Order: sequence, then structure tokens, then C-alpha cells
Amino acid sequence: MGLLQQGKWVDKWYDTKNSDGEFRRQDSRFRSWLTANGETGPNGEQGFKAEKGRYHLYVSLACPWAHRTLIFRELKGLHDYIDVTAVEPIMLENGWELNDPLYGFDYTYQLYLKADPSYEGRVTVPILWDKQTQTIVSNESSEIIRMFNSAFNHLTGNHSDYYPEDLRSQIDAVNTRVYDTINNGVYLSGFATTQYAYEKAFKALFESLDWVEDILSKQRYLAGDKLTEADWRLFTTLIRFDAVYFGHFKTNRQQIADYPALSNYVRELYQVKGIAETVNFAHIKTHYYVSHLTINPTGIIPVGSAQDFTQAHNRQPL
Repeated sequence: MGLLQQGKWVDKWYDTKNSDGEFRRQDSRFRSWLTANGETGPNGEQGFKAEKGRYHLYVSLACPWAHRTLIFRELKGLHDYIDVTAVEPIMLENGWELNDPLYGFDYTYQLYLKADPSYEGRVTVPILWDKQTQTIVSNESSEIIRMFNSAFNHLTGNHSDYYPEDLRSQIDAVNTRVYDTINNGVYLSGFATTQYAYEKAFKALFESLDWVEDILSKQRYLAGDKLTEADWRLFTTLIRFDAVYFGHFKTNRQQIADYPALSNYVRELYQVKGIAETVNFAHIKTHYYVSHLTINPTGIIPVGSAQDFTQAHNRQPL
């Protein structure tokens, strides 16, 4: 765990002294956009043209943010269009380590420095890399999945849409609460360094899980009867919850398995074609329990709990 400062890698845990013990996530810095013809993206940043074989995706199989991008690569049939490298599960004093097929790098921070020698800050995945210009297109998962959702449609013929225009305001509203209190909420609980910060995040997390449980007890998906990006953004946290967050991050009021609607919902999404192959519990458990030595100094990985996401679910079409 660390960051880049003045072109050098520094092994440093998150500083919570000036935030009353509350973890503060750094905003993503690379925010260009991959588009069908290289036109400017919706955020006004530089556009990169969608082309087969031009881009490389660096992910961690443990990371919920990177997992989103793997899911959309699968859903949109982009295997032949975007290559993938998974970093090693354990992240210690050198940050994410990898066997880089493009440049022979050993650490992801070297990719950041290649893209921008003046870069300072945390080094995160996913990384969407442009092999042609040898730079990072984006390291913001929420935007990468939207790029994958539409940029290659004219090449692949896959026009499935997980961010349909008529549902965008609803999806955006759900995403905001889910990100603030669930996706990031588990980290706010786990990385808190004061009792107050921990209990604040814990309360908000379970209020939102109860809220989502109520929604899913009345409708099949978060935005109604259509599976959207909101569901997949939630899924990558839920699938890790019982195995890691419940114990490691002390989010232990109850497990996802204890929620009737949520537990069946997770199994339904897991059973969507190709999704199970994006879930790697060996990587997930190894990363969290071995990498976070401030939380788990022994590095012991729990054996349990046994989970079977292939069991039948009760989610039915409306």
C-alpha cells in the first residue's frame, strides 16, 4: 500500500489523522474517454477511438472496482477486443505487483509513471491502457464500464444496453447512494481509525442494505424489471461481503445470506452467463487478509465460510 510522490514510490498507509479517523478515497485522475470514433467523451475529456486490439485492461481479481470492468467486458463480448492482465493478489510495500506483458514492468506504479512522469497520488486498478499512444485512458471504473457499454457496439454487434436513456436518472440516483454507503461504505467501516468514524459508516451501510433489500423484495432489479449497471455496481460488493467484509471490515450486523431478497439476487447475477468466471475467491480472500496488515497483522486467511452461489434462486421475471 502506498503512493507516488515526486516520481518515487512511497510505502504509506492511508492518513486519517485530519479526517477524524475517516477514510477518504482519492478521486481518479485519468479521465479520458473511449468512444466509437474517438470523439470527445461526455465529460469533455479527450476521446480515444474504439479499435480491436488497441487497448489493454489491467485489473485485480480481488478489487470490486476492477471487477466491474471485467463483468462489462464479459457482458459486451469484448474478449477479442481488449486484452487483460490480472495483478498479483497480495499488495504490500510495492503496491500492486504484476507480470506485465507489454513492458515487462513489475509494479503498476511503473505504468502510471510511463503515462505521466509527474503523477502523484495513489496507484489504483482498473487501468485502461492505450497501446498505441502508450498512456492511461482511464482509471475510473464507473466510466470504463460505460465506455464498454457502448463504444464497441458498431464493431461487435452487441447492442445490449445497461445504461438505457429512459432509466438514467433512476440509475444515477441509486448509484450515488450505493457508492457512498455500500461500495465505499464497507471501506469506510474497515479503514476507520476511530470508533465514531466506524459506527457512522456502519450505520449508513446497513441502512442502505435494508433499503436495497426492500427495493428487491418488490421488484426484480434496482431499476425495475431491467438489469442495469446499477445492479452490477452493487453486485461486486455483495459477492465479497460475507467472505471478507463481514469479518475483516467489521460489517457484522448480518451477512448477505441473511437477507432473503439480496441473497437470491446475488445468486441470480452470479449465474448470468460468464459472470462466475470473473469471480475468484482465492484472490479476493488472499488480497484482503494478507495485504491489510494494519487490520490483520498475522495475515491469516479464514477458511470459512462455505458459499454456493450456484444454488437455485427465486428471482422471477415480473
